[in-house]
Amino acid sequence: MANIPTLPPHVDGMPNLSGSEKAVADAVAAGQREPAVPAASRVDLSTADSAFAIALHMHQPLIPAEGGDLHTAGIISNLQWMQEHMDIGDNHNAPVFRWCYKRMAEFVPQLLAEGHRPRVMLEYSGTLLDGLGRMGANDVLDALRRLAGEPGVRDAVEWLGCTWGHAVAPSTPAQDFRLHVRAWQHHFMGLFGASALGRVRGFSPAEMALPNHPDVAYEFVRTLVDCGFQWVLVQEHTIEEAGGGPVRRPHVPHRLVCTSSRGETAEMIAIVKTQGSDTKLVAQMQPYYEAKGLQPVELAGHRVPPLVTQIADGENGGVMMNEFPGKYLESIRECSGTRTPAVNVSEYLDQLFGAGVRPGDLPAATPINQHRIWERMTPGDGPARLAAVIEELRAADDRFHVEGGSWTGDISWVRGYDNVLAPMEKASSLFHERITARGVPADDPRYRAALYHLLAAETSCYRYWGQGIWTDYGVELSRRAIELINAGPS
Repeated sequence: MANIPTLPPHVDGMPNLSGSEKAVADAVAAGQREPAVPAASRVDLSTADSAFAIALHMHQPLIPAEGGDLHTAGIISNLQWMQEHMDIGDNHNAPVFRWCYKRMAEFVPQLLAEGHRPRVMLEYSGTLLDGLGRMGANDVLDALRRLAGEPGVRDAVEWLGCTWGHAVAPSTPAQDFRLHVRAWQHHFMGLFGASALGRVRGFSPAEMALPNHPDVAYEFVRTLVDCGFQWVLVQEHTIEEAGGGPVRRPHVPHRLVCTSSRGETAEMIAIVKTQGSDTKLVAQMQPYYEAKGLQPVELAGHRVPPLVTQIADGENGGVMMNEFPGKYLESIRECSGTRTPAVNVSEYLDQLFGAGVRPGDLPAATPINQHRIWERMTPGDGPARLAAVIEELRAADDRFHVEGGSWTGDISWVRGYDNVLAPMEKASSLFHERITARGVPADDPRYRAALYHLLAAETSCYRYWGQGIWTDYGVELSRRAIELINAGPS
């Protein structure tokens, strides 16, 4: 990647989120020409009965909380606020959270030195990475650089892309979702280098939220494909088999096929995260024990090991803070070199396709509830017909919705949040009306400042935690984005 320029991690005192789109695309394309893991470090799946993969999701929002006045407070990491107010609620966990963000840089080299084959996938939101830098957590960032770039160590770790501001796809404007993805790629490349970004092939949606509105789902997949991602992690109950019905083979990769009302289709590989209590399952390494009970399956005439995949918060909850370290070390020591090894997804897919399976051989899946829509209309009928069909289905069944699915079925990212969504949508509309539509360059300081506040305002936390200070944070960040946009040339 000698011809790809190095990106600075920060520009004008903010994380580098835009302006180097070609360099980012070149880094991604160059990385895809290489195997996910070099042959010497690869886990050999040719004789495996089954395999398992775990991913750790890491996130802290940015909040306007440095100072007593919400409207003038500096933007800091929620982790920093926790550290500075450890007498409030569960904030005493802040030092443990901080350790959790860097501890895989202890576990992975230790296991490698013992002769084992550790594997883990990591997903860090952009707001967490920015917040760590703002609070001076250089020890954590140095540990992550080791995981992203140190030869040998990096082969055991697969980084997953995500939305920079941990924005949920179903309720984030499609054009903003694309900005989040590109911003994360910029920031990650600035922090860890072009080679590290080139190894990022999978995408982890915030809150495991998958759009099921046909036009939104199409834009979701199209964005990921356009940005160079090869596969996406999906929650089992957010998808259905083509034509309807639950997914019958969750332990084999699928093709996520999304068709718009205009008849456009986009698809990519989907890895199914099975249902369950996420943190408990990963903390106790349940995927390993589930995989031990499985045998090879037939896929397009090939014998392939099924893959059990789980993701959980990497720091949140007592089981992840306390039980995961010992159980992870124990399980990796036990499974290395056996017929049920730990593996990372891109490494698994490389070997699957190397053995003769083709992407088109994978079973198709679509977002939940879409078969009911296509029973009443044909792709190509257009958005007006789609809107009418959705209303017909809602009238016939009050449980029907196109708000998308996520890791939990009892949280809506839309209903009851008009007070925070309205300013977010206003900030988004103004950004695209006065910034992007007028051709303001993505490396313009005004563009970057407005983008930073817009993406930070779209963090899911401002809805997940309910009404109160968290929605106030979201509204305030939207206000600042709007103020910055309005301050520019008319």
